[in-house]
Amino acid sequence: MVLNRFMNTPNRLQKGDTIAIVSTARKISKEELSPALQLLESWGLKAVLGKTIGAEENQFAGSDDLRTADFQQMLDDPKIKAIWCARGGYGTIRIIDKLDFSEFRKNPKWIIGYSDVTVLHSHIHNFGIETLHAQMCLEIENKTTETAESIRKVLFGEEYTVGFSGSGAAINAATQVVKGELIGGNLSVLYSLCGSASEMKTDGKILFIEDLDEMLYHIDRMMMNLKRSGYLKNLKALLIGGMTEMKDNKVYFGKTAEEIIVELIKEYNYPIISNFPAGHIKDNRALIFGREVKINIQSSIANLQFSTS
Repeated sequence: MVLNRFMNTPNRLQKGDTIAIVSTARKISKEELSPALQLLESWGLKAVLGKTIGAEENQFAGSDDLRTADFQQMLDDPKIKAIWCARGGYGTIRIIDKLDFSEFRKNPKWIIGYSDVTVLHSHIHNFGIETLHAQMCLEIENKTTETAESIRKVLFGEEYTVGFSGSGAAINAATQVVKGELIGGNLSVLYSLCGSASEMKTDGKILFIEDLDEMLYHIDRMMMNLKRSGYLKNLKALLIGGMTEMKDNKVYFGKTAEEIIVELIKEYNYPIISNFPAGHIKDNRALIFGREVKINIQSSIANLQFSTS
């Protein structure tokens, strides 16, 4: 596969390199990071904790100004080779417009995280720089071995594929191969970015979505907005990850999250692939956003292969 020449890939890491850990959203203690710190050490990497670790302002990891300054310092510091977000929650959107990405665009580094970190993925994608949608530091010890290993493989530039199967793995698709640039993230966050400078550009791309703890009618409303706004019309494929802990009213909506999504876009002539192992689930595989991928689909079995940088 040929790497999209318009996307810039951050440098691969080497043993001895330093990763910064910061929180752009909710508060977190240093103690909660112990498993992630041990993991980085086992990979031969050093860790630097930002000022947001242990900081508090209500639910946030310090004030907006502190979270902005902390992330900015790590963006600009040439000794920091990657930034791993400590946790999600809510708050990244409150600081995104205060950040200066000038130095980062000259010398990109891996930005790692998912959920609320979707703000950073979508914003940075528009600079033409790849990012890593992957498990945050928090609860890395409670995920599968493959979850952590997928992060390591990407950071160290190793060959990486994701194979998976299950009932309903592929809809609107017989045996076929799909190629395209991978984008996406948390559905609620992507929805909140519509119309802003951080909104995603979806035409001709493969879109991944996942979500947690949402009302089913909210899923319907968000998907309806994306459809009516044209974000879903010209995709190469749609990947549905974990739709976890969905909620319903006393009067049932009558469909699962996956069924809502499929019903709204089944008119389009591209594959809809569900059960993808990423999101707020135990097996949360890393996804390289901005990277060209090839998806081989054979009935209920799919294989996603990332091009090598």
